[in-house]
Amino acid sequence: MSDLALFSQGGTLPAHLRNLELDATTKALMGGGGTGKRISIRGGVFRMIVGGKEVAQNDERAMNVVVVRSAEKTSRQYYAGTYVEGQNSAPSCSSNDGVTPDKGVKDPQSTNCASCQQNIKGSGQGDSRACRFNQRIAVALENNLSGDVYQLSLPGQSIFGTGDNGKMPLQQYAKFLGGHGIPVTAVVTEMRFDTSSATPKLTFRAVRPLSVDELAESKAQGESADALAAVTQTVAQVDGDAPKPSPFKEPVAEAKPAVDEPVKRAVKKTESKDVASVLDAWADDSDE
Repeated sequence: MSDLALFSQGGTLPAHLRNLELDATTKALMGGGGTGKRISIRGGVFRMIVGGKEVAQNDERAMNVVVVRSAEKTSRQYYAGTYVEGQNSAPSCSSNDGVTPDKGVKDPQSTNCASCQQNIKGSGQGDSRACRFNQRIAVALENNLSGDVYQLSLPGQSIFGTGDNGKMPLQQYAKFLGGHGIPVTAVVTEMRFDTSSATPKLTFRAVRPLSVDELAESKAQGESADALAAVTQTVAQVDGDAPKPSPFKEPVAEAKPAVDEPVKRAVKKTESKDVASVLDAWADDSDE
């Protein structure tokens, strides 16, 4: 009997191989990769995007998730011209590692990001840089940890800087947890919109530690093909978009100023004390 015949006859498949969930290796080799699902923060609203189409909104100002994986480097993206609302396409130039343009970029602006003309303040609108920072993370919902993995692509102001009262940008949040020996993948994280920001900006706060079972689920999700795709693919790739004309038009004379690139500042001691009290409370609960 041929291999094909063997697998086409369910009754001949060994019992221990029946009804298995496809593993990350198989999904990766099948091609495509990922669920095609992501969370957008456009307009200061949490939006579920599936295959490039918005299917749901969460009108709450905060959402609880578990960060299961992150891209190793902060990436960069450059679009020629001015953004046209509602359109999505591949950037003119991009860098997954924030150091050199990716292979296959249609219009590389420089041989390296540091010396690129689009990395100069004032090259974008107002005093901003035309080439923007971006951090891709893979998240699962707190109430469905073993369910779908979503890509979340964060702009620079949600990554860098400092926050108050335990509401921190992503890098500061990760450094704080890491300083206490706690992986970001081991806690439930609250993502909350900063309502004082003119453009969509998220802050992050630890809500509670994961249980033993939840921690195992978080680890499994982080090693999945869906999580890998979420942190390695661009938004356009996750949406399954074919190459399109740029969604950007030439800049007009009266462009609205963009938010300046974030500046790194010293962390306030009072802020760490507030979040540290949360961690201490966790420890007290575990002793009871």
